Amino acid sequence: MSGARSGMRALIVADGDVPGRAQLDAAWPGWDREVGLVVAADGGWDKAASLGLVADLLVGDADSLPEARFAALAAEGVPIERSSTDKDESDAELALLAALRRGATNVTVLGALGGKRFDHALANVGLLSLPDPEDAEVELLDGSARIRLLRAPGADRGAVSLSLGGEVGDLVSLLPLGAPAIGVTTDGLLYPLHDETLPAGPARGLSNVRIAADASVRLRHGRLLAIETRTDRPE
Repeated sequence: MSGARSGMRALIVADGDVPGRAQLDAAWPGWDREVGLVVAADGGWDKAASLGLVADLLVGDADSLPEARFAALAAEGVPIERSSTDKDESDAELALLAALRRGATNVTVLGALGGKRFDHALANVGLLSLPDPEDAEVELLDGSARIRLLRAPGADRGAVSLSLGGEVGDLVSLLPLGAPAIGVTTDGLLYPLHDETLPAGPARGLSNVRIAADASVRLRHGRLLAIETRTDRPE
């Protein structure tokens, strides 16, 4: 993973906290650029509409979007993938799977963080592990944070890298997921890492600071969450 892959971009709108368009535009310019598919996860339909987006597909079990709305949208010809409420997957997971089946290679998920359900937010972070590394790149966005996952198989497959380009002064946290992240090297961050191991648990990778607009991270083996947080700046 050395940057966004070419191919279809998809936008998934889940039913968590979704910031307004102005906030997203300010924090993440281009977040909706060249989107070829918009998937609403249940109550994310109305939240997509609040951003001026018309979803191409509605996925869910009608627990957060009333049954009558599902029926009305179906009558209007909206494509719907209806699921049972007794299911193993979340609506956001089903929406991501639907986007991948349709050929999405870059996926942005809104509404995956915040809200009253921390368990949902944590499960949504786990969705970053869902696609095979060769299939798609997925990011979670809210009004101040972007979360991505860097995965390196190790052995003789070589290191992988991720661009962390953005505003100087923003925070960048690098947190191992599930097991130690081995061979972590950073560029453009205040507290550099040089082919080092970040063990799972200790917070050594928390709250680094971007000191160059073209920062990056490399990983030789393991899984590493890259969490970029926009900092408040005076107007």
